[in-house]
Amino acid sequence: MPSEPLHITDAEFAVLEALWQSGPQTIRELTARLYTAVSVSNYATVQKLLERLAAKSCVRRDRSGHAHVFRATRERGDLIGSELRQVADKLCEGSLTPVLLHLVQASKLTKGERATLRNLLDDAEPKKPRAEGRTEGRTP
Repeated sequence: MPSEPLHITDAEFAVLEALWQSGPQTIRELTARLYTAVSVSNYATVQKLLERLAAKSCVRRDRSGHAHVFRATRERGDLIGSELRQVADKLCEGSLTPVLLHLVQASKLTKGERATLRNLLDDAEPKKPRAEGRTEGRTP
């Protein structure tokens, strides 16, 4: 059974981005990173975003200290996969091929990025089983 897609808002993503970049932080530290002024309403907003992310299993709270510390429990790659899957479902009847083709064609990939992509595609291809009793490179 496929897992439920993650629906992460831009505001929630900003919180995750701060946690990925700087590691575990308190609500006060996150508020200072995300807003130019630390106010009660900004603090409450970050607190609410963290509650929503915790409900989505994207962050975990460490309650052992006086100030609770939050850490991301999802990697950026989890969100990339979920977002691309949602785009494919919405725009391409669930097929990732048109999404990936568009990304490749619309981007200026470096030679190294193209080589990496080729290697990933080659590694993803199912290997054909060799016929029993035959060795590679020789005819029977």
